[in-house]
Amino acid sequence: MFDYLLTDQQKALKKEAREFVKTIPRQMILDMDADKIRFPKEFLQEAGRRNLMGCRYPEKWGGRGMDWVSTCMVMEEIGILGYIFACTFGVGAELVCDAVILHGTDAQKEKYVKPLLRGEMFAAECLTEPRGGSDFFGTTTTAVDKGDHFILNGQKRFIVGGEGADYFLVYAKTDPDAEPRNGISCFIVDRTDGVETQYLYGLMGCRGGGAARMVFKDVKVPKENLLGEPNQGVKVFNTMMIPERLGTAAMTIGAAVPAVDIATGYTSKRKAFGQPVAQFQGVSFQVAEAVTLLDASRSMIYTTARAVDEKIHDKQIRRMVSESKKFVTESCQKAVHNAMQVMGGIGYTNIYPVERIFRDLRLASIWTGTNEVMAMIIANEWYKAYWKDKSAGKIRDMEPDAEEALAAEEKIFE
Repeated sequence: MFDYLLTDQQKALKKEAREFVKTIPRQMILDMDADKIRFPKEFLQEAGRRNLMGCRYPEKWGGRGMDWVSTCMVMEEIGILGYIFACTFGVGAELVCDAVILHGTDAQKEKYVKPLLRGEMFAAECLTEPRGGSDFFGTTTTAVDKGDHFILNGQKRFIVGGEGADYFLVYAKTDPDAEPRNGISCFIVDRTDGVETQYLYGLMGCRGGGAARMVFKDVKVPKENLLGEPNQGVKVFNTMMIPERLGTAAMTIGAAVPAVDIATGYTSKRKAFGQPVAQFQGVSFQVAEAVTLLDASRSMIYTTARAVDEKIHDKQIRRMVSESKKFVTESCQKAVHNAMQVMGGIGYTNIYPVERIFRDLRLASIWTGTNEVMAMIIANEWYKAYWKDKSAGKIRDMEPDAEEALAAEEKIFE
């Protein structure tokens, strides 16, 4: 219902994405969930062949020169296949590529972006460590400057694509004496000697994405593989929060859609007490809530994507992206919950894919920054914006607009 927001070019791209999704065989989806496929290389190769990845990047580097609205639209369509398909699609082409496009040299873009968008190489981001997830500045991975190269040591975990990626975006401490904000660098690390995939996780859902623990032992990283400025990995990290969190939110919508669609069809056909159960308000109202949550999520996604495209104030974007990630992921989880509920016991079995979707989407509010971290960011940015606007006289002071507003003895703050 949001196609009226799209240009003809974007509508054509959406059609391409939908046609691609239709070609993915059922068996691939089943084998991913069973971990028989450890990493979906064939899926990514075909997406690359169709030029569906990285649509917002310049054509010079293999993209289509489009925007974030287009990206979110594509991510939703890919998510229809399953959350893990969108995860693997997005981690390389919409996250790692973003870092190289924004902070890399032309040589790095030529070597790492072009083949990835063509589906000829695969990439993963290495951020989370065994001792911490949200604590980016607490990294214990180190990279020691040896003149023309760095020696990298450390571990990263929960790395989607750890099994399957050809190269990795790795954050490591390069100045142990500096403040954490000024002592971390970002590197492009090829799968080479010393790069080991040591452990594959048995996940509740989102299986088949090669989620692994990566170990780096005395890895020689050429100086030309430093991404951005030395000791300024935080600049790369900060820009990555947009594709990580906005992309996550957009694809969650797509992953939730099949559950609501299946529940709609099931409740229209399933009869109880002589009539389709969809005619009972206890059922149809839950479906209505699910549909409303999905539409509200789309509205927030497209509004936020447009804000990013328009390059409005960084702090406002930071809040909007965090709001989108929190609201959309929780709304989609609720929509899938409703879908399972109205289907009753059959929804809890593998007769329908709703139970897999339910398992998969539990990840959405955890990864790329937990929703509790999103709430912390939202609160922080909101309070700062409120007091800034209030001090500047930009908003009406509403406190006096009450009958007993002058009862100062009732306004006790300490």
